Order: sequence, then structure tokens, then C-alpha cells
Amino acid sequence: MNIDELELTVCDLVNGYSDDGEAGVFGYGGKLDIRPPYQREFIYKDKQRDAVIETVTKDFPLNVMYWAVREDGTYEVIDGQQRTISLCQYVEGEFSINGLAFHNLQSDEKRQILDYKLMVYLCSGTDSEKLAWFRIINIAGEKLTNQELRNAVYSGPWLSAAKPIFSKNNCPAYLLANKYVTGAPIRQEYLETVIEWISNGDVEGYMSKHQHDPNANAEWLYFQSVIAWVKATFNVYRKEMKGLPWGSLYNKHHADALDSKTLESEISALMEDDEVTNYKGVYSYVLTRNERYLSLRTFDDKQKRRVYEKQKGICPICYGHYEFSEMAGDHIVAWSKGGRTTDDNCQMLCFRDNNTKSNQ
Repeated sequence: MNIDELELTVCDLVNGYSDDGEAGVFGYGGKLDIRPPYQREFIYKDKQRDAVIETVTKDFPLNVMYWAVREDGTYEVIDGQQRTISLCQYVEGEFSINGLAFHNLQSDEKRQILDYKLMVYLCSGTDSEKLAWFRIINIAGEKLTNQELRNAVYSGPWLSAAKPIFSKNNCPAYLLANKYVTGAPIRQEYLETVIEWISNGDVEGYMSKHQHDPNANAEWLYFQSVIAWVKATFNVYRKEMKGLPWGSLYNKHHADALDSKTLESEISALMEDDEVTNYKGVYSYVLTRNERYLSLRTFDDKQKRRVYEKQKGICPICYGHYEFSEMAGDHIVAWSKGGRTTDDNCQMLCFRDNNTKSNQ
């Protein structure tokens, strides 16, 4: 990987600035792609954006920015999109600071901003080198997410098609599933979610395989199928349904013969069961029957101490004597068979016998 230095002014950077929505954002005389297909949307808050301009007006040093050199000699922003757009928008008069837009400034104040020198590192190298470089760059307090890193490497027609569906504010995926999916589309969390679901966790492998697909129809249809299955299977919405691994549950169970009324009756009962401490896990439990999703109540230290004293430290299975710290509280009657987390359903077992019973 080769790294070169480029010094330019704000005037150079803003020259030819254009923001044509889906067509892209460009600067530096049209030679700089400020928002390549893999880059996130503009996410700076007003305070962060204003801080960039104040740094320049006070002639303080602004963090180095990083561009990648393309084969045709043009550039794309790797790190610095937010700072670059802040500078361009201010000079173009799109916002003001303390009531003053750029055109309100005195001529010497304008010239000070336009002549401000920026330092850029130019990177030429392979995709894997670009990814490694991404991972060590600190983005002005807004670190790239893992999905934003992947987008940098696997950019192409497929990603360009997927972004309007999964990566924009109020995109179709968000409007359809914001009650069921967590995260922000502009931070690529919806895109990462659908790829995790459809690939069973092999996100990079999936992106590599589909990088040059002409569209993202398969992913959009799949995402819609998952959400439709969730709504049909669990037709009473609860806030605990947001952020669950719906894709993996769909992949394993969408062909199962499930009765939504029976499921809802069981879910309602589990939500009222004081033995259950993880209500979000109820949905995974009713599909898998794995009790670990419920995080069932365990005996607290006071309960265990009372039972230990009653047993006089004797394990009822091996009849050995043990210190309190060498024993574990065990349900005599399992929760699945109606047992509760009460003193009369507790026995203290030595660790060996407790593990043996747990594995049976």
C-alpha cells in the first residue's frame, strides 16, 4: 500500500461542489467523490458541524483526512466525509453560525476560510489493504461501524441498489420493520441485519458473493417475507419483539405448522410467570423449547443458606458433607414440570452432582 500527502485549501476542496442526491456528492473540481456508494449519509449534528467551521476560523489544525486513489486518477473519501461536507455546505451558504452565513462575512474573513490549508493522505492499494486501513482510522469521534467498513470493500452495483432500500432515513425497510428491528438505517444497521439474516451470519462471505449483482431484489423480498411471517405468527405486538433475531428464527421455523392463537396464549402466560426474567426470550422459547432463553429465576443466597443449614451441609445424592461455597441450589421439581423457585423446592447439591443432574 502506498500513502502520499496532498496539501490543498478549502477553496480547492469546495471548487465544483455538487450534491445531486442519488447521483452523488462531489468536490475538488469534480475529481473527488465525497460520498462513494459505501459511505454513510451525513450524520453530523449541528454542534459537530459548527465545530468544524469554528476550528477553521480560529486557524486551529483540523484532523488529517484520507482519500483513496482510483484507477482513473480520481479520488474517493475514506475518512473526512462529514468534515468535507460541513466545509462545503458552509461556503455554499447552506447554514449559518451565530446568525452569520458565509456570504455575511467580511472579505478578509472569507479569504481566511478559503485559504485554510487541509492535509490529506492519499492511499493506493488493494481492497484488503483498504479495509485494514479503514479499521485503524478514527473518524472525528464517529467511528465507522463494521458494516460501513464492509461497504468500503464490497462496493458495487448490488450495494448501490441496496442502500436506498436499507440505508436511508425513512427507507422502505425502516418503514416496514422499525417496530421489530433495532438500529439506524444511516449507520447501515438495517443493511447489516438483513445480510446477517439471509446469510446465517456470514456477512462478508455473502457480500463478496453478491458484490456484482445488478440489484438487491432477493434481499428485499426476503426481508419482507421475514417481517410478514413475524406479524402473522405473533399477531399481538409487544415491545419485547423489537430487536429479536427474527431472521434466524424465520430460517429455522417458517415452515413449521404454528398456530398463532395457541402461541399467543402461551406467550401471555409466560409474560405473567414470575419465574421468567427475560421476557424477550419468550418468543425464541415458544419456537425452540430451549429454557435458556427465559433466564429462569435462580435461588438467591438467602434461600440457599436456609436450605444448606436445614441439610446440615449434606448432599442428598452422594451424602458427602460440603462447605456452602461448594454447593449449588437445585430445583427438586423442574420449572418445566411446575416447580417454582421456593425454599420447599430447593435442594443443595455438591457441584459434581448438580452438574450430573443438569446434563441428564
